[in-house]
Amino acid sequence: MIDILGDRQKQLLRLLLKTKPGLTADELSKGLKITRNAVRQHLAALERDGLIAPGATRPSGGRPQQLYVLTGKGKEVFPRHYSWLAQLVVEAIKRDRGSAALSERLAAIGSGVAGQMRAQSPGHETREQKVEKLAAAMDRLGYNARRPANAGKAPVIEADNCVFHELAAKHPEICDFDLALMGTFTDSKVDHQECMARGGNVCRFRFIPKK
Repeated sequence: MIDILGDRQKQLLRLLLKTKPGLTADELSKGLKITRNAVRQHLAALERDGLIAPGATRPSGGRPQQLYVLTGKGKEVFPRHYSWLAQLVVEAIKRDRGSAALSERLAAIGSGVAGQMRAQSPGHETREQKVEKLAAAMDRLGYNARRPANAGKAPVIEADNCVFHELAAKHPEICDFDLALMGTFTDSKVDHQECMARGGNVCRFRFIPKK
């Protein structure tokens, strides 16, 4: 769908994709190097098509500034490779073997991937160090992962770009791949505190020592 949009609208959507909290009309005007009125026209068209929506407001010392964010439909205009094939495979396993078997298979794959990752950097590391390495690896894979400040005693990873978002929304078992990978890599029990596929703002994982 992005191919049928105008160049300015494509640029505007890419700016919002890079800035998850959203941008104001003035910030978009500056980023696109066009007038505020022109930005308003593009925002109106994109909002009408359901690609963007008003987000939160930002305090400014005067009138609050309105932020604009991508909608789920807006995010889907950007190419997502292999999603069709992945959906066919997941649906086939679930249809033939059932949900429990799909979860078990995905968890086994996740654990196997984690084992390969750990073999690339063997060593006696603390849980905190393992979580730090995991966050960096997830970020490289496109999760936009980070370690939030003031997360408490147990290490936490937050990610605001679920690379399996649409598939996980249809098949929650997909999350078992991530959870098994994370748990095996960090030798932890993973508490999945928030999930974008279930309506959360981020995917949030807390790493707890195994008993």
